[in-house]
Amino acid sequence: MKRDVSAHLEVAISAPTTLEFQIAVARQPGLDVSESLVFELDGAAVTPTEIAGPHGTRIHRFDAGPGTLRADYRATVFGTAPRQPLSDYDRALYLRPSRYAESDRLHAFAASEFDAAATEMERAAAVSAWVARRLRYAAGSSDHTDGAVETLLSGAGVCRDFTHLTVALLRALKVPARLAAAYAPGLFPMDFHAVTEACVDGVWQVFDATGLAPRSTLVRIATGRDASDAAFLDNHGGEIYINNMWVNAFVEGFLPIDDGIAPVTLQ
Repeated sequence: MKRDVSAHLEVAISAPTTLEFQIAVARQPGLDVSESLVFELDGAAVTPTEIAGPHGTRIHRFDAGPGTLRADYRATVFGTAPRQPLSDYDRALYLRPSRYAESDRLHAFAASEFDAAATEMERAAAVSAWVARRLRYAAGSSDHTDGAVETLLSGAGVCRDFTHLTVALLRALKVPARLAAAYAPGLFPMDFHAVTEACVDGVWQVFDATGLAPRSTLVRIATGRDASDAAFLDNHGGEIYINNMWVNAFVEGFLPIDDGIAPVTLQ
């Protein structure tokens, strides 16, 4: 499957800072990736340092002074990445509560809503379907500091909110779960997308309670406990403001049909 993805950001920087971008396709065996990544500050090229993260994640870090920064990324992706093995460390890490997926605050609620004796696949499918029914997708309805509990109480959010609630409930039900940031052909409105990966019978399966894009077309960018590990931009210094941003993702040919039920791995 051929996928073409791209992202463009214009960031106003008020004072010296260090920026970290996670917008490049994750480096995974089995994928043939042709890409271009360019950073310019007031028209002058900026050379980032690439930091390797877990599951192929790549962080691009650099120092920048005041001015207007432009980031442009383009990639053409062929192939299929192999299934990621589950390590003992992954199983331990992705069962723990985290900043935006506060599973420790949802144990009693999850126990009252779901059958803890069901199989891992049944629990994962039930939670994803429940979140899809419970939440309303509404841009601008949540804050970037909201976690799973706030999302549960508000009943609305965007993809990261759907994912945080799904991840937190799964962990509360003893199913390892994590967030994956991805380019998503077919997504509307187009943006960076967040989905849930749950470890079912030793295999990471993708669940997307928003149902906004076919899971089989997703291209992994970053993977982590929640959005704090997979943010497309982190700022460590002066105040910044995103003046302009767009994301595109296309698949060659027709978009595949996704029934939202069949097991899918993020490959």
